[in-house]
Amino acid sequence: MAKDSGKGGFVEKVVKIKRCAAVVKGGRRFSFAAMVVIGDGKGRVGWGYGKANEVPPSVQKAVKQAERKMIQVPVIEGSIPHQVIGRFGAGQVIMLPAHPGTGIIAGASVRAVCEAAGLHDVLTKSFGSTNPVVLVKATMNALEQLRTKDEIQRLRGVAV
Repeated sequence: MAKDSGKGGFVEKVVKIKRCAAVVKGGRRFSFAAMVVIGDGKGRVGWGYGKANEVPPSVQKAVKQAERKMIQVPVIEGSIPHQVIGRFGAGQVIMLPAHPGTGIIAGASVRAVCEAAGLHDVLTKSFGSTNPVVLVKATMNALEQLRTKDEIQRLRGVAV
């Protein structure tokens, strides 16, 4: 479900579309909630959650929110610089750097975030919640914690 949105060369992936029913006098009224991950494939990635009475407007709202919530991820040779654990609610995602050619070893939700960020080789394992919304947020939490070697040296004031 990946497609190029055309705006700035972002790739958008619809992770989950949920249908909600409200019982009213004339029957059921349905609304839709969409979870979308967008990225430029070069280290920038964001997620959004939009709700509307139809699917396309909910996806558009989610994409708009994702563009505002984008973060920069350090990508080193198609992988991450170090092991990291991301947590959100009852979900936990462990991400490990992998050698070139390994590919993205991940479930659908975590894979969507990794592909949008431009990662090609990464090992992941998720624990706890299997809710796609929680897993995407836990993955984003993990990616926010990543630091490059140069960044750590600069923060500590030490040369390695």
